[in-house]
Amino acid sequence: MSLREKLRVMVVDDMSTSRSLIYDCFDKLGITNVSAAKNGADALSAIRKSPVHLVVSDYNMPNMNGLELLKALRSNPKTEKIGFILVSGSPDQTLVDKGRQLGMNNYLKKPFNPADLQRCVKEVFGRLD
Repeated sequence: MSLREKLRVMVVDDMSTSRSLIYDCFDKLGITNVSAAKNGADALSAIRKSPVHLVVSDYNMPNMNGLELLKALRSNPKTEKIGFILVSGSPDQTLVDKGRQLGMNNYLKKPFNPADLQRCVKEVFGRLD
């Protein structure tokens, strides 16, 4: 069984359109075990109940933004090793630097396509085959 068949992913974004676009990108990559949450707090709760290998999270969300989610994941021994890709439309280097300080594995700038997402995922996990 390939990694792409085993990989469990959580997409976190408060915009349903963005969640759908990311779902579509994963589907085109053959990664189908994908769940979603509307914000960091909901994602954290869901991940505690059903662990994932990778979180792809928007930065700007209500209740708990992407960096707050990342910090919460990294502060718990049960979730600290989860791969984390931060997504944002902002090219702000300060945001990227803060994410890296907190343990972000990769950053993806909106808008992106399936090839961009695949590159980011491969940089976190290596080959998907």
